[in-house]
Amino acid sequence: MLGRAALVLCSLLVGLLLLELGCRLWRGPAALLDWSNIILKERQATLSAGAGRLKRDSELGFVLRPGFSAEGVTYDLHGHRLTPAPPGAVLAEPPVLAVGDSYAHGDEVSDGETWAALLQPLIGRRTVNAGVSGYGLDQTVLRAEKLVPEIKPAALVLVFIADDLRRAEMKRVWGAEKPYFEPVAGELALRNVPVPPSPPPATTLDLWQRLYGWSVLVDTILRHKGWQYEWSIDHVRVLPRGAGEAMACPLLKRLAALKVPTLVVAEYDPYAWKNADHAREQRRLSAVVLDCARAAGFGALDLFDAINATVERDGYAAMFRSSHPGPLGHRIAAERIAEALRPYMPPR
Repeated sequence: MLGRAALVLCSLLVGLLLLELGCRLWRGPAALLDWSNIILKERQATLSAGAGRLKRDSELGFVLRPGFSAEGVTYDLHGHRLTPAPPGAVLAEPPVLAVGDSYAHGDEVSDGETWAALLQPLIGRRTVNAGVSGYGLDQTVLRAEKLVPEIKPAALVLVFIADDLRRAEMKRVWGAEKPYFEPVAGELALRNVPVPPSPPPATTLDLWQRLYGWSVLVDTILRHKGWQYEWSIDHVRVLPRGAGEAMACPLLKRLAALKVPTLVVAEYDPYAWKNADHAREQRRLSAVVLDCARAAGFGALDLFDAINATVERDGYAAMFRSSHPGPLGHRIAAERIAEALRPYMPPR
């Protein structure tokens, strides 16, 4: 029996090794020579990619780096993304302030293609784009609380996707430490502030990631099943699942204390048009946040129907790039936001 068990084990190991080699050959000859930890390389690459355009902030975790410029992305000396106006346009003051995640920032499009830039001629008013890629709803609210007293905007536009609620349950996202709120006795207590430095990626791997992080076979299976993101990205959860959803109303209630006209806008990640279950859950979570916005006295705008109509008419590729809307998506967002903002705009 021992001999048979050993034979079965050896056969299994040889089979797994052959599968590993096959997966490496499928990815290319270079994979046969590089047996380093895939997860560690991805985490190092994620931090390196953000190191140029982001900087650590003791209150918000990370913010845009003032003066950064590269490949159509430019930040001013205040750490806001540039919103170039059409030549000869006369834009009223005070500005509209935009806050939120990468959908507010405008990932994957140039400065002039963002909805924040396109909004300006539609409302005749300057827009300050203070969106930061990767923010949770908690960080977005904290950034608004910091910037509104400084900028004194005519109106505030908060853009979110449903995943921003999950990010609010974390103390670290994409390897970067962040603040978070914890519900305590019916109130929100701010935690992890001052925000500590982010740990070196090599110290963040768990036992299983150290044991199997080098395997292209494991990586291939996880990617096929849609689990690789959670396996490799360095997120540290400190609140139970669903806590971000439960905190949506208290977070938006904090914004009401700023006493500035506010529009809350729901955007959607492209996967909602590839998976019906994902779309239903994203719409449910977005509706929760929009209901909280209305309860706080804010305007609420759901962009799903407008995006969906365009996808049905022009196709998925016309609307989205790899993970975010392309220029067409930003133009649609700007038009809908301009229409929703008009009741809040003071006379010029």
